[in-house]
Formats: sequence, structure tokens, C-alpha cells
Amino acid sequence: MKTYDVIVIGGGAAGLSGALALARSRRSVLVVDDGTPRNAPAEGVHNFLTRDGTPPAELYALGREEVAGYGGEFATGTVTAVRRDDLFTVELADGTTYQGRRLLVTTGLTDTLPDVQGLAERWGRDVLHCPYCHGWEVRDQAIGILATTGMATFQALLFRQLSDDVTLFLHTAPEPTDEQWEQLAARGISVVQGKVERLEVEDDRLTGLRLEGGRVIPRQALAVQTSLRARAGFLADLGLEIVEQESNGLVVGTIVAADAQGATAVPGVFVAGNVTDARATVMPAAAGGLMAAGGVNADLIAEETRLAVAARSR
Repeated sequence: MKTYDVIVIGGGAAGLSGALALARSRRSVLVVDDGTPRNAPAEGVHNFLTRDGTPPAELYALGREEVAGYGGEFATGTVTAVRRDDLFTVELADGTTYQGRRLLVTTGLTDTLPDVQGLAERWGRDVLHCPYCHGWEVRDQAIGILATTGMATFQALLFRQLSDDVTLFLHTAPEPTDEQWEQLAARGISVVQGKVERLEVEDDRLTGLRLEGGRVIPRQALAVQTSLRARAGFLADLGLEIVEQESNGLVVGTIVAADAQGATAVPGVFVAGNVTDARATVMPAAAGGLMAAGGVNADLIAEETRLAVAARSR
């Protein structure tokens, strides 16, 4: 079986960026990807300099072409287990295995959506979560904020920058604090009490939110806060734990903890992108992949140098 210097698990922006840097450093690299990127429903990737608006599939196809140009290889499949002896063995759902000296895990996150009828079908279209990723596309529209956590007021203030017509639906979130009520009022953000039952759609467009009891509030776009979970269960046998990530005192998701260059608590295992930073958009995820690739390469160089010195002194 061929042994790769690095097996990259995940072929999104972070994984391809890391693979590119490693291949350019003359490392043998295999990228394993299951073809289900988190941003697949989105029409385009935004705030990615020189590629703003590029469809995700097109961006990743360009990345794969660049990686392949430097000798990087690709395998399609879902990683189900990883074990380590002298090398890392990566096992796919179909039973295929690969061996590598180092791992770079860039599998991202899973979004768990609020349980509201019709919401999942609109995800990535007129139901969104990030004002930096998709806010421009819904500017000046009637925007709703579906509150499920204490982050809802902040999310409403972010989208208020994009539209004068923003409504916060309290839904299942905690009651805003006195300070938050003051902020919402000062920014002209209306607040609707009660639980949202379902989305109203006409001609394949969101038209409103129906509350329990039947009242419908017209809306053209809806922002939600998803539950973010690291896609890294296959690392459990290596002893890597999934931990919570907080922002402003609130949990925003679960991640694999790592240092600034992506090194985890398990020697030889590096991470980058959303799997280690739930807040990262596509561009910082790509940057994280590059930084982690530098960490992986430095780790390999240290090992190779140590072995070379030992061999020379014999």
C-alpha cells in the first residue's frame, strides 16, 4: 500500500488550500472527500477575494485542478475510522483504506436547523444565517430573524445594517434583556412574540412566517441560528475530544481544539477550517488550511531531520 506524507480528510476550501501548499512543498498528498460541502445549497461564495459569487462546486473544481497540477491525488468516500500504529490508517465506508504519515482534517461542520415546517427546504436560498456570506443578496428586503438562542439580538443588529425592515421573532429564544430591548427599539427592529409554526411560500419564494394561532407576518428572507457540530466523530479512536466553542459567552458550536497552526492534542493530527473554528467563513477557512499545511510540513521536516542526524551518527 502506498504511504502518503499527508492524508487530507475533507475537500473544501480549507482542505484544498492545505493540500495545495503541501503538494507545492513536494509532499505526497491524498485528499479524501465525500462530496457534501456545507455550503452546497448556496448559489455563490462571497467575500472571497477575486472569486466573489463563484458557485461552491466551481470553486472546489478549480481548487482540485490546481492541487492535481502539483501531483496531489484524490479519493471519493466517507471516512468512518482512523487508527494509528507507526502510520495513520484511514478507513472509508466502502472498506477502502489508505495510509499516511500525517493527517490534516478539514471536514467542517454540520448545521442542525430549527424545527420549523418548510425551513429546511429554503436553506441556503432565502433562509440563511450569515450576513457576510449572503447579506448583500437580501439587502433592503423584509428580513426576519428566527430567535432560538441568546445570539438572536446580535444577529438582528447585524442584518439591520442591510435593511430598514427587520423583525425579530422570539420563537424559542430567551426573553431579551432590558439592554437588548433598548437596542432593538433604538434601531427600529420590531419584535414578534410567539412561536413560528411554518414558512409561507408562493411561486418558490418565501412570503411570510405563520405563527401558532394562524397569524402571518410577511417576510422575504429569514435568518436563523443553526446548531453547529464538528464532523469529526471518526477521530474518537485517536482520543481526540470534541469541545464547545464560545463567542461573547455563548456556545456557538462544537469543534476540535488546536493551536494556531492546526496541531491538535494528538501528535501528527492537524485540523483547519470550520472543524476547528465554527465562525470561519470560506476565506478564513482557506487561510487556516494554508497555516495548518505549514505546521504539517514543519512537523515532517523535524522528523526527517531527526532521523537523518541519527543515521549520520551511526
